[in-house]
Amino acid sequence: MKKYFIFLLMAVMTIFTVNAQQPQRPGQQPAPETGEKFRIGMAGYTFAKFDLDKALETLQKMDVHYFCIKDFHLPLTSTDEEIAAFHAKLKAKGVTGYAVGPIYMKTEAEIDRAFEYAKRVGVKLIVGVPNYELLPYVDKKVKEYNFNYAIHLHGPDINIYQDADDVWDHVKDLDPRIGMCLDVGHDTRNGKDPVADLKKYHTRVFDIHIKDVTGTTKLGYSLEVGRGVIDFPAFVKMLRKVGYTGVCSLEHEKDMTDPFMGIAESIGYFRGVIASTKKK
Repeated sequence: MKKYFIFLLMAVMTIFTVNAQQPQRPGQQPAPETGEKFRIGMAGYTFAKFDLDKALETLQKMDVHYFCIKDFHLPLTSTDEEIAAFHAKLKAKGVTGYAVGPIYMKTEAEIDRAFEYAKRVGVKLIVGVPNYELLPYVDKKVKEYNFNYAIHLHGPDINIYQDADDVWDHVKDLDPRIGMCLDVGHDTRNGKDPVADLKKYHTRVFDIHIKDVTGTTKLGYSLEVGRGVIDFPAFVKMLRKVGYTGVCSLEHEKDMTDPFMGIAESIGYFRGVIASTKKK
C-alpha cells in the first residue's frame, strides 16, 4: 500500500511538471483601439429594424462599448423609470449610452424637448438636425444646459447641413459647444474629403459616424467599411494627429433588415486599420 501511494504521488507530480512545461495558449488580445484617445461605438440608427436587446447583443459580440441612443429604442417621452431600466440593460452588456440622436428639430418646442430629454437620459452630447433659423435658439439652450451639440451632416439627400463646410459656415460664430457629427460617408457623397475636413474642423467635431460609400456623388451608396472609396488609413492617422477624443460610431446603412455580417466586417476592418497604422 505504501508503494502504491508513492507511485501515485510521483504520477501526480509528473502530470503537474508536464503541464507546467506545456506552452500556454494565448488569451484574447485587447481591442486594437485600446490606448487610442478615440473610442469605437455604434450608432443606434444601425438597428432601426431591431429592438434594444438585439442591438446590445450585437454590441457585446463585437466588443463595442459605446452606443448613440436613438429615440426608437428610448422614446423622448420615456419616464425616469423607463430611462433607469434602459441604462440597466446597457450596463448588463458593458455598454454606455454616450449621446442621443440624431434628433430632428423644426420648432423651439422640439429643441426644448430634446435638451430636457438628454438631461434626463444623463448624457452631455446631443446629435441634432435643427432648421437653420433655429440655430440662435440652439445657442441659447447650449449655454443654459452646458451640453455639446453635434449637427449631423446628411450629404446631398437633404437641403440643409450637406457637408462639413455647410455645418461650419452656420456654427462658426456660435457657442463653441455647437459643432458637428462628421458623417464621413455623407461628407464624401457631397464631394468632400472627410480627412481634410477633420483636419480643418476638428475643434468642432464632437461625434463621428463611420461608414463607407461607393462614390463621391449622390449616386454613391453605403456599403461595408473598407469596400468603398474612403481612405480609412489616412482618416485614422488624422484622428491621432488632431487628438480626437470622441467616439467613432459605425452607422451601417446597408442591408438594414439583416446587417450583422456587414457590421462585423466593418468593425473588423476599422480595427484592422487602427492596428496596422500604429507606429511600432
